[in-house]
Amino acid sequence: MTHIAVITDTDSSLPFDLAEQNRIAQVPIMIQFGEESFQDGYEIDSRAVFERIDREKRLPKTAAPAPGQFAQAFERAFAAGAEEILCLTISSAMSATYTAACQAVELFPGRRIEVLDTRTLSMGQGYMALAAAQAVACGATLEEAKAAAEEIRTRTFLFGSLATLKYIAMSGRVSSLAAGMAGLLDIKPLLTLRNDKLELLERVRTQKKSWARMVELCQEQVGAKRLEKLSILHVNDPAGAQEVERMLCAVLPCPAEITRGEILPGLSIHTGAGTVVVVGVVSPARIE
Repeated sequence: MTHIAVITDTDSSLPFDLAEQNRIAQVPIMIQFGEESFQDGYEIDSRAVFERIDREKRLPKTAAPAPGQFAQAFERAFAAGAEEILCLTISSAMSATYTAACQAVELFPGRRIEVLDTRTLSMGQGYMALAAAQAVACGATLEEAKAAAEEIRTRTFLFGSLATLKYIAMSGRVSSLAAGMAGLLDIKPLLTLRNDKLELLERVRTQKKSWARMVELCQEQVGAKRLEKLSILHVNDPAGAQEVERMLCAVLPCPAEITRGEILPGLSIHTGAGTVVVVGVVSPARIE
């Protein structure tokens, strides 16, 4: 059986212990405060990032991993016995990470390395990496592992509730007009994934109503199907994440195992403190 390594980047929001259990390596997004650079999740977390943002009144930059960082990850995988590699990156519509990974592949002529643009992010990307890794563990070929990842994407939804548009406006991810309206009217924006990138979906007046609307949207996505997988993630707001989980599980049969965790700075810098994100995977067929 061919030994296939699965690699992704830290914008996958995969908790490190879950990634380790499934033998998934994660290449870190870079966080840059002026001349200082930190590896996302390994050298800095969201709590430290926002403490510094509030102190310095400036937003750091995020940068895709350099091709050399992917090359090091590929080299480590081959040194550990891998014969082939499947690398899954955050959507190329939102980051240069995919391009960097493809450039790294060119440094390994004659080796089988497939780079897959997941066209998603956070645990949408994380679930694709997990599906690939679990397929590999069951003896799948690289093509079969890639197909498993792409199939689960078709059944995945993502919604995020932001406490403010301040940070996403500073990052340039939404129009200044939308950000200005949100600040003026104290609107809590809802985001979702469209056209392979995050887009502003709705504007809701209060945080509680924003969470309630997010739960409604999740119900609509599940419909007559079953919620197979569920992740509830947050940026420096564990209490908010717990409340969203309570609200969601009160109206939907939730999986026995729920992935809970914090969104790393590679993404949280753009959404801001107080963000709560729900990512779910529905069953392929309706419940009869």
